[in-house]
Amino acid sequence: MKSVDKHGKIIRAATKVFAKKGFFNARISDIAKEAKVADGTIYLYFNNKFDILISVFEQEIGRLVDQMTTLLAKEDDPRRMLEIFITKHLTEMKKNRNLAEVIQIELRQTNKLIRDYRNNKFSEYVNIVSSIIKKGQEENVFRKDILPGIAKRAIFGALDEIARIWNLNLETEYTVEETAKQVTDIFQLGILAPGEKKPEG
Repeated sequence: MKSVDKHGKIIRAATKVFAKKGFFNARISDIAKEAKVADGTIYLYFNNKFDILISVFEQEIGRLVDQMTTLLAKEDDPRRMLEIFITKHLTEMKKNRNLAEVIQIELRQTNKLIRDYRNNKFSEYVNIVSSIIKKGQEENVFRKDILPGIAKRAIFGALDEIARIWNLNLETEYTVEETAKQVTDIFQLGILAPGEKKPEG
């Protein structure tokens, strides 16, 4: 009989193994060993290694989507919402370095596989940024000429690079709060509509 707990255990083990060895070098047996289950047990829950990778994204990124949505629901100012997204994302990436590593490496190494997988949680997660940009434009807080699709990738790209540096243990003298404020200011001052002021804080 399948166990929800064992499924989660395998996902956590896979996240760690993918982060350490990379998707292509990781073996099912490595994941089984890390999860402390038999190799055959993996196939009770997953069809193959790619299925596990997608499940890592679905579960871990799905958790971030839920947490981010809850946080943003408490705020109405698009400027503060963008700051909240940036701060929360950086906090999570610093706290869960295995997940950060999986996001960074696998989005590049397995990009064709990811492209072939539609409606994934990662797209939903990044689209939170474009929805904030659109809200700001509708309220005349952000410039109307900014393309939300470009803005979300530029912002996420900056956050991804910062997380990558953290994973390499470089430039770690800055706190999450300091880093989040710098990134927020850089983007906000570029996308704010004329006459708008950045949020106090």
